Amino acid sequence: MDGQVEHLRLTTALARLGQCAGRTGVELFQRRIRLPRDRVGMRVRFGDGSTSWVYRETRLDRPAPLDPCVLIVQFRLRLIRGRGHKLFRDESLLNTPLFVGFPGFVSKLWFAADEFGVYRGCYDWDGPDQADAYVRALWWPLALVSELSSIRYHVLPGLRRDDVVTDPSTVEGPVEPGQWWRPTESW
Repeated sequence: MDGQVEHLRLTTALARLGQCAGRTGVELFQRRIRLPRDRVGMRVRFGDGSTSWVYRETRLDRPAPLDPCVLIVQFRLRLIRGRGHKLFRDESLLNTPLFVGFPGFVSKLWFAADEFGVYRGCYDWDGPDQADAYVRALWWPLALVSELSSIRYHVLPGLRRDDVVTDPSTVEGPVEPGQWWRPTESW
């Protein structure tokens, strides 16, 4: 699963986003959503040569995934430049209800805009199909604020987010040009 997002019909996406927000409310009430700071500030270089840093981590207290996968999503905001990026990073916490309640969510690293203005989310997910279903609904909120051609994703089945980010050699094969999703180095 890689490339441009084949989004859901709007009515289907809105229903799934609404269900997600409801489940997020339950998770908040049960105090299962965490914002650890362990990875905040970590820098990562990606296969396309860009570099970004983690500005937030979101984690759900839940059992370990049975069918782990890594989901990487990227997008470039429309009309946001300069100080607007800081404002976006600050307000993006309000977007948490758009993902925490989706089936299979485990955790997310929020990457700041790289030198090309591209943001990334790097998720731990339980089940590649569930990760794909999430990103197909996510397309609609991203489409409101992003350059449509910049909304892309990649799923790495059988891997865990922290392994891929801290030890990029866990992804098999050589780094190839255009692998925007692939961490190649972290510090």
